[in-house]
Amino acid sequence: MPDYVILGKQLKAFAEEDPRYVPLLSNASALLWDWIPRINWAGFYIVSGGRLVLGPFQGKPACIHIEKGKGVCGTAWESGKTQLVPNVHEFPGHIACDSASNSEIVVPIFRGGEVCAVLDIDSPRYERFTEEDREGLEAFVEILEGCISWDAV
Repeated sequence: MPDYVILGKQLKAFAEEDPRYVPLLSNASALLWDWIPRINWAGFYIVSGGRLVLGPFQGKPACIHIEKGKGVCGTAWESGKTQLVPNVHEFPGHIACDSASNSEIVVPIFRGGEVCAVLDIDSPRYERFTEEDREGLEAFVEILEGCISWDAV
């Protein structure tokens, strides 16, 4: 189990050096990739032009655009709620960017009360993500929301 407190501290340290969203999300995805075992994708989708657009990530190539309400990411965006999916094959409308993914967690990221991005993490293991992961990743995202600068690349 990753230590989400340490991950949060490392995220804050990166933000102090440069809070712009590209470097910060790049290092955030690398942190998660390095610390969370048994995953095959960790990254971000950013709301742009009325859809989610692929942002910084670690893992295999991914879907570039996701419509609101579509798949796990689009559902998290539309609902504004974390989606913890033990078996993606049972999720209505799941978008299979990587056929090896079997479970997923997606945490919405807010700016000014609106979802502006989502954190997406996939695993080849069924039931990989727990309530502890949900709590830890939501805390990680809260730190991110408090220190990120969306105004400049």
